[in-house]
Amino acid sequence: MKSSFLLSLRGYVRVDVRGARIDRLINELTEKRMTVWDIRLLDESRAELFILIKDFFRLRPLLRKTGCRVHVKERHGMPFLLDRLEKRKIFAIGIIGFVVGLYLLSSIVWQVRVEGNELLSTQQILEAAKEQGVYKMQWKHRLKNPETLAKTIQTHLPGTAWVGVEIHGTHIVIKVVEATIPEKPPLLSPRHLVASKNAMVTSILAEKGKPVVKQNTYVRKGDILISGVIGDDVNRQTVVASGEVRGLVWYTPKVEVPLVHQYKAYTGETKERQYVVFGNRALQLTGYGKLAFDQFETIGERKTLQWRNWVLPVGWLKERVMEVRQLERTLDQEEARKLGLEQAKREIIASAGKDAKVIGEKILHEKTENGKVYMEVHLEVEESITAEQPIVP
Repeated sequence: MKSSFLLSLRGYVRVDVRGARIDRLINELTEKRMTVWDIRLLDESRAELFILIKDFFRLRPLLRKTGCRVHVKERHGMPFLLDRLEKRKIFAIGIIGFVVGLYLLSSIVWQVRVEGNELLSTQQILEAAKEQGVYKMQWKHRLKNPETLAKTIQTHLPGTAWVGVEIHGTHIVIKVVEATIPEKPPLLSPRHLVASKNAMVTSILAEKGKPVVKQNTYVRKGDILISGVIGDDVNRQTVVASGEVRGLVWYTPKVEVPLVHQYKAYTGETKERQYVVFGNRALQLTGYGKLAFDQFETIGERKTLQWRNWVLPVGWLKERVMEVRQLERTLDQEEARKLGLEQAKREIIASAGKDAKVIGEKILHEKTENGKVYMEVHLEVEESITAEQPIVP
C-alpha cells in the first residue's frame, strides 16, 4: 500500500522489526487485519514496514507472542504535526496572529488622498467623503461601489464638474475636476496713472487714457503719467487709465561682505540604518549605536509592500546618515567686491519686481574693517513706475 492523503491524515510510522519469528509476526498482522505496507526483509531476523498509528498500538500482544521487538524510525502525518505545534504553542499562535493581522491591516483604509482641487479646500472634500463613509480606519467591506460614492460625493460639492473615486489597496484617491466659472472683471473707478518714484521715463505705453509725459522726461513721485481725463473743455470724459510706463530709478544700497566665507562639505563618511515600517510607526533593525559624527545630514528612502493594486501599510525605511563639516575660505578683495555687487542687485530686484533690469552699477564707497568689506553702491534700474490715483469728481 502506498501512502496517500488519507494515510497522512490518520498518521503512520516506519518501524524496524527484529526477532527470530518475523514471518510469524507478519502472518499475525495479516490475520488481525492491521494496515501495513512496504514490508522489506533485510535478513532472516530483521525487517522494515509501514503501519498506521492505531494499529501500532495494537502490536504489543503480538510482539510478546512472537518474541519480536520494534523500533520507530520515522513518523509521518497530521497527528505528529499537531503534536509538534502543541509543544510550540507560542510559535503557532504567532503564525496565526501574523496571518490574521496582515488580513486585518489590508482590510482597513489607511489613507484618503484628494487630487485636482484648487478652489475647493481639501478639508471640505474630505468632510463630504466622510459623510459617505470614506475616512481613515474604515473597513473596506463597508464602502459602497466607487461609482456610487463618486456620484454621491459630487452632489455634496457644488462647483465640481466631475468626481472620481479610486481604491488602490488600502489607499483611496478622490479626484476632483472643478467647474470653470468665468471671472467677473472688477468694477474700476476712473483713475490716473501716476509716478510711484522719482525716475527718468524710458518708455510709455498708454492703453487707455491720455499720455502726459514723454520719453527721457524726468518725473517726480506723484506726477501724472497717463491721465484718466480725455477730451476738451466742452467734451470731457473720465476713464480708467491703463498702460505701462517704465523709467530709470537710482538706488544707493549699502552692503557688507565677510572676508571669511563659510560653507558646508561632505566628508564621505556614512552610516546606514534600516527600519521596518507599520503604518506611521517604525522599528529599527540595523544601525544601532551612537553616531560618531558631530554634524550630519540624513536622507531617507521609504518603500511600501504592494500586491497587485493593493498597497499594504507595511514596508521598510532606509536612512543614510552622511557626515558634514563646516569649512571656511578667505576671500580676496576682488571676490568680496563681486559678491557685494551681486547681493545689492538681488536686494533691489526683489523690491523693484521681476521685470526690473539693472542698467548700470558703480561702487561709490568701499572700506575694510573687522574682517568685512563695507560698500555703498550706485545702481541704475529700469522698472515699472506706475501707480494708481483715483479721480475725485
